Amino acid sequence: MSEGTSNSVIIEGIMYIIPRVLIIYLILFIICIIINKLRKKHTTFNLYIRNKKIKLSLVPFSSFTKVLACFVISLSSFYYCANEFEVFAYLNGPSETKNDFFKNYYVDGRSVEITAPKEKQNLIYIYVESLESTMTTIKNSGAFNKKVIPNLEKIAKNNINFSNNNKIGGAYMPYGASWTIAGMVGSTAGVPLKLSTIGGNDYSGYGEFLPGTYTFGDILKENEYNNYLFIGSDADFGGRKDYFTYHGDYEIYDYNYAKEKGWIDNDYYVWWGYEDSKLFDFAKKELSEIADSNEPFNFTMLTTGTHFIDGFTEEVCETPFDEKYLNAYHCSDSMIGEFISWIKKQDFYENTTIVITGDHLTMQANMTEMFEIENPNKYNRTVYNAYINSKANTSTTKNRKFTTFDFYPTTLAALGFKIQGEKLGLGTNLFSSMPTLTEEIGTKELDKNLKQNSNYYEKHFLNNINKKVEKGNNIGASSGVLTSMIS
Repeated sequence: MSEGTSNSVIIEGIMYIIPRVLIIYLILFIICIIINKLRKKHTTFNLYIRNKKIKLSLVPFSSFTKVLACFVISLSSFYYCANEFEVFAYLNGPSETKNDFFKNYYVDGRSVEITAPKEKQNLIYIYVESLESTMTTIKNSGAFNKKVIPNLEKIAKNNINFSNNNKIGGAYMPYGASWTIAGMVGSTAGVPLKLSTIGGNDYSGYGEFLPGTYTFGDILKENEYNNYLFIGSDADFGGRKDYFTYHGDYEIYDYNYAKEKGWIDNDYYVWWGYEDSKLFDFAKKELSEIADSNEPFNFTMLTTGTHFIDGFTEEVCETPFDEKYLNAYHCSDSMIGEFISWIKKQDFYENTTIVITGDHLTMQANMTEMFEIENPNKYNRTVYNAYINSKANTSTTKNRKFTTFDFYPTTLAALGFKIQGEKLGLGTNLFSSMPTLTEEIGTKELDKNLKQNSNYYEKHFLNNINKKVEKGNNIGASSGVLTSMIS
C-alpha cells in the first residue's frame, strides 16, 4: 500500500465493490436455481413461431455446465469492478509508439525570457479535491438545479473564470493528469505524469521528481518567493513532498507537521489526516505570520473533503442533499467561501492573487446518476477555475478550449509575470491572444500523443528514472491498481 493512503477510503472502496458483486452473484444464482429445478423435471415448453409448434426440452445441468456458470459469474463480476475503477485504462497505460510530440510542442521555461513584475504579487493557490464546474447550477452550465457550491459559483461569476462555454465552465482534463499528484504536476509543470514502471502514486522517496522539468515553483523560487505547501494529509503520499521540495524548495506543512507542532494529537486521524475545517483555521494563523515578513509568498493548499468515495462531510456543515457526496461539496464550499472572505479582510490581500482550481475531475463512479440534466453521459465535464485579484486581464475568457496544463503560464501571468511567447510546458497563457495547444490540435489528438511513449519525455523529464527502477532502485513497483487510482 502506498504510504499515506487513507485507510477509510480503501475500506470504502472495497465496501463499494462487494455489495455490487454480491448482487450480481445473487441474481445469477437465483436464475441458475430456477432453471436447474425446471431442468430436473425434464420440463418441455411449446414455442409457436408463425403457427408452427416447436418443442423445447430442458435437461438437468451437468457438472461441467455448473462450473462454467460459476466461471461466467466470476468473470462478469471482475469485469464490472475493473471497469468501475478504470483498471483496464490504467493497465494499458502509454502505447508502445515513440513520437516527437514533446520535442515539437514542449516549451522549457529556461529557454524563454520570464520577467517578474517590479512589485511582486503574493499568491494563495487553493486546489480543491475533485472540483468540477459540473457542480454549478444548470443556468450557469452546470448539472444541478439546486446550488451545490453557491460560494464557488458566485466567485466564478464575479471574478475571472476561463470557460469552455459562454457561462461558468472550465478546463479539459488531459491524459496523465487525472489524479492528485498528476493534476498538480500538470498545472504547475505543464506536462502529464507518465510513469511506465512506477505506480501513479508510488513515485515517492526518490528525492528527485521529474528532475528535467522547469516548474512554477522553480520560477517563483528564483524570483525570491517563499513557497509553502499546506495540506491536511501525509505529503509523502503520491510523491507530493518530493515534487514540491525538489521544484521550488517548498516548506511542507502537512499532517505530520501538524502533529509535530502540537496542532493535533499524535494519534489523531480523520479521513486523510485531519479535516478541512482545521486546514483553513491553521492556514489563517500561518498566513498571518508569513505576511508579516513582507517577503513575497506562494501559499499552496489542497483540500480533501470532496475525495471519492462519497466525500467527508463534517458535523458542523449543513446537509441539504440526499446524496452524501453532494453534501461534501456543499460543506467544502461553505469553508472556502468563509476563507476567501477572511483573506479579503486582511492587509496583505491588496497585494495577493487567489487562484482556486480543482486538481482533477472526480472519480466518483455514480457521479452522472446525481445529475439533474438530460443526457448526463453526454455532459462535458471540466475542471473548475477562478482567478481573484489578478494582475492580468482579458476579454477572451469564454468559449475557450484549454487544459489544466494551461494553468501553469496563466497563473504566472495573473501574478504579473511576462512570458516570452506566452507558452510554458504544454500550456498557453490564457490571458494572451495565443491559441492553446488544444485549440490548435484538439483534445483527441492531444490525448493520442500524450498516451504514446516518448524518448524525449524519458530523457529530458525523467532522466531515465524508469530504467533505474527496473534495475532495483528504491522506489519500487506499483502496490496495486486500486491504491494507485484513489487520489
